Amino acid sequence: MGSLQEEIAEIEAEGSAGGGMVSVKIGGKGELKAVKIDPSMFKEEDVEILEDLIIAAHNEAKAKVEQAMQEKTQDMMSGLGLPAGMKLPF
Repeated sequence: MGSLQEEIAEIEAEGSAGGGMVSVKIGGKGELKAVKIDPSMFKEEDVEILEDLIIAAHNEAKAKVEQAMQEKTQDMMSGLGLPAGMKLPF
């Protein structure tokens, strides 16, 4: 389990929104690592749009991290030789 936690901590995923106008990178523990915003978005009238795009990009990246975590967990569990359908914790 320790190695799984280390692998999860190393996961990084990027999400984008607005056709790539906003992108974020998050780590396996949900920490925000980077935010990139196209300079054309820095207009006062676009503030609400920009806020929505940041949220959308973060949610996309979070979904990717969760998917990667699920895959790593399944890979680890398949190596334990447990009967099909058995779930942990018991």
